[in-house]
Amino acid sequence: MEQYIWLIPLIPFIGFLINGLGRNVLSKSLVTFIGSGAVLASFILSIMVFMSVPSGADAQPLIFKAFDIINIPTLQVPFAFQIDALTSLFLLIITGVGFLIHVYSSAYMSEDKGFAKFFSYLNLFIFFMLILVMGNNFVMMFIGWEGVGLCSFLLIGFWFTNPEYIKAAKKAFIMNRIGDVGFLLAMFWIFKEFGTLEYVKVFSQLAIDPSAFTGFVLTGITLLLFLAATGKSAQLPLFTWLPDAMAGPTPVSALIHAATMVTAGVYLVIRANELYTLIPEVGYVIAALGAFVAIFAATMALVNNDMKRIIAYSTLSQLGYMFVAAGLGAYWVALFHLAAHAFFKSVLFLGA
Repeated sequence: MEQYIWLIPLIPFIGFLINGLGRNVLSKSLVTFIGSGAVLASFILSIMVFMSVPSGADAQPLIFKAFDIINIPTLQVPFAFQIDALTSLFLLIITGVGFLIHVYSSAYMSEDKGFAKFFSYLNLFIFFMLILVMGNNFVMMFIGWEGVGLCSFLLIGFWFTNPEYIKAAKKAFIMNRIGDVGFLLAMFWIFKEFGTLEYVKVFSQLAIDPSAFTGFVLTGITLLLFLAATGKSAQLPLFTWLPDAMAGPTPVSALIHAATMVTAGVYLVIRANELYTLIPEVGYVIAALGAFVAIFAATMALVNNDMKRIIAYSTLSQLGYMFVAAGLGAYWVALFHLAAHAFFKSVLFLGA
């Protein structure tokens, strides 16, 4: 697996560079081949990873380290990938749905002047989303987290000659930054308490002696992480950016706001499930908020007459269901609905 694991995010990044730098000279057919082919190649490699990932209750994640992002006596942050069952499923969702949306975009955007630029942005988005789910520490997740935020800004405001679309892009970008403050504070707090930001090392300390960490500490960290999740997954109160994000081209809605980016918040809660399991009270808060959003967003859809906005509110509602399951500790249920939602909501957007 180590021979090709690095190619999964690298190939879409190369596609971004080629289409971005050659956007004025490459033909549309070549741009389509490079952009879609890069994601297809990553999908094929993701299937290989999925078939060979360790499974079972005692399975240990596979760690692949390339170099150190930070290496000082008090802090070591490696650029490393962690491959386990959760990661392998997300790889299939991101690259599988992403490839189909790339193919759809080749026809949908065929008359657009920024055709090559659009495909380069899509490839860059796939790259950052892969970094988000493949990293073995919170810093790498944050790099991907910020990267998909940047790409959402570029793609929502892709038709930048319309002032309203620019407002929608800025709204999405700024509201996501509010959640990101929670992520940063949580990372600082995790490092203060655990002395590391790597998932395996943090969770192993919890498993050895959970009583070493006070309820106040764990409650604070989990609430801050959930604040980050509310921004990325458009939960109350940071939810108003998602309907406005329909300003972007329809494939953007299908990719970012159904299949990948908005599910990053759910991924964060599931990835940090060892923390949330120790503080069930925080899980109950997440579940209650998710249940409210599930109903609240559905009622908002009833009074809209724009098809894409109706589906956007439906996305909010479905994300609420995922947080209900995750908050109650049924992480596998949240994950199942996340995977199913990625496909059916993408199809709904593309059909709109």
